[in-house]
Amino acid sequence: MNKFTPDEVIAATRLWLDKAVIGLNLCPFAKAVQIKQQIRYVVSEATSEEALLADLLHELQFLQKADAEEVETTLLIHPGVLTNFLDYNDFLEVADAAVGELDLEGELQVASFHPDYQFADSDADDIDNFSNRSPYPTLHLLRESSIEKAVEAFPDAANIYEHNIETLRALGHEGWKKLWV
Repeated sequence: MNKFTPDEVIAATRLWLDKAVIGLNLCPFAKAVQIKQQIRYVVSEATSEEALLADLLHELQFLQKADAEEVETTLLIHPGVLTNFLDYNDFLEVADAAVGELDLEGELQVASFHPDYQFADSDADDIDNFSNRSPYPTLHLLRESSIEKAVEAFPDAANIYEHNIETLRALGHEGWKKLWV
């Protein structure tokens, strides 16, 4: 059983989105979909990888069929499974395979966020990792067409990663902690 209610999980995720992702401009595309209320927040009750995979398959199909004007993207938050980052990271291959299994490659993709996110070849406490650290393990389902439009509208999209690293390094661990006070 999860320690928090789905409403509390969504509230924490929204706060993270507001303060970190949008507030620090880690994703310049997030603000527009948030303002238009086109983000679908789904809290999975899964306690096993198999149950999470079933939820992921359902949400991929839902997003594919949904009108993009109503649901642009989905955050599938799963606080009860894959809380260990290495297990989560391994599951990302399963998530990518699910996209392929549903024949959605080129249409949808899965981005990853986790409380203990760690880029390859980085130390666990590197501030750079915080660009992908969320309150709970989260699979972010995105439309490829939306990414293409966003990149067209934001010509420096290839530099987002570098901008995020600069922002987080300037903020530092103390600045990150102050965001949540």
